[in-house]
Amino acid sequence: MTNSTDNSPETSAEKNSKVNTNMSAKDNSARVSTTLSTTSSTTEMVALSLKKRHQKERRFKSVGLFSVFFGFMLVIVLIGDITSKALPAFHQYWVKLDINYNSNWLGVDENLTGLELTKQLKKANYRKVLKNSIYPVFTEEPGKKLARKEKRQLFKLFSTNAEFTIKDSLLSSPENLQQTVSIWVRLDDDVDSYLKEDFATGQAGLRISKKQAQWLAKLDSEQRIETRFNISFFTSSDSREPELAGIKGALMGTLLTMFVTILVSFPLGVAGALYLEEFAPKNKITDLIEININNLAAVPSIVFGLLGLAVIINVFGLPRSAPLVGGIVLTLMTLPTIIIASRAAIKAVPPSLREAATGLGASKMQVTFSHVLPQAMPGIITGAIISVAQALGETAPLLMIGMVAFIVDVPTSIVDSATVLPVQIFLWADSPERAFLAKTSAAILVLLTLLLIINLSATMLRSKFEKK
Repeated sequence: MTNSTDNSPETSAEKNSKVNTNMSAKDNSARVSTTLSTTSSTTEMVALSLKKRHQKERRFKSVGLFSVFFGFMLVIVLIGDITSKALPAFHQYWVKLDINYNSNWLGVDENLTGLELTKQLKKANYRKVLKNSIYPVFTEEPGKKLARKEKRQLFKLFSTNAEFTIKDSLLSSPENLQQTVSIWVRLDDDVDSYLKEDFATGQAGLRISKKQAQWLAKLDSEQRIETRFNISFFTSSDSREPELAGIKGALMGTLLTMFVTILVSFPLGVAGALYLEEFAPKNKITDLIEININNLAAVPSIVFGLLGLAVIINVFGLPRSAPLVGGIVLTLMTLPTIIIASRAAIKAVPPSLREAATGLGASKMQVTFSHVLPQAMPGIITGAIISVAQALGETAPLLMIGMVAFIVDVPTSIVDSATVLPVQIFLWADSPERAFLAKTSAAILVLLTLLLIINLSATMLRSKFEKK
């Protein structure tokens, strides 16, 4: 009985239990395999996403690097082009002439001495001396005179300043009267340009005739022509003659105008920013002031020139074409930029610094000027650099107040008539003479150098404040 009972078939409940167990195991296995496959696909997706992001990052870096390199190359090309065009302005050709200080040609009495002789020498006819000294040298046959047309062509080879050079030489050495002296004089601007470009051919140039080219070849064969560094470009003021024009007057006018601009705009701009950020109550009036300051920063610069003409000159009666007026006009133009940059720098100072100083018993004024202002000074100086750089290159507002006038004298004060380098560049660029092209490029180089010096000086000041 017992054996029959042990070998009896399984009940239906046991069979169902085994089936359920097998199905559960299969489900778990399926779930595990599904989870593994899902995890694997997610990892692959993340890896693929990372790969794409890294590719985008590399592309972005490449584009950024190319943009920086491209911009740098454009700057190099621009400066290289300006420099290549400016190089002829830094050297000039001179010619040595044998001048006979004949008293009859001069129209003076050779028997006079002292002050009487000096008075006559100052009024003497040096043009006649120059002509009578050079005409016989270039005659093709002894005793033969040059034709009137040839005389005009020969005299045009030399600068209009040649007779004044001869005059200065005799005034400095009156004992040379009735003697022949070798004197170096400048050549005309057309001749100077020809020698710098076409002299190797020995042929007629753009504004040089074949006869004039032959005379120049003769002078060169006699070693009477030499090139010198054009120091007068830095020591002379503007002139109608390109070979005599220099930048000294415009450079001094620029420095005086920038002096007035910085002296007025920097204190006013910083004071305005400090008041608006630290002391002014937050109400509709201050909101209106802030809006107007932001709008003024976008106003075209010529509007400030019109304001200077209408108010500063016509109402207050200040002199036209003076660095004082130019500095005030540029101050009005640069103030919004300085105020906006200064407010941003002041706002960037941590509030904890103010709270710590206030907690130690410092007043509002002491906190502002002893803690906040020194911390914000690097940013303020950066804004000032931007403003000065903008003012240094402005031309339109200065044209409106008369700084476009032709001024030969070098200004010595802020109320003297003057011009500035950007206006000088504008005037030279509009001149038809070829020699002014090189002078224009050279003046641009000087302006860029001046801007670089200002930026370096401001950067050194900013670094000093950052260390403190």
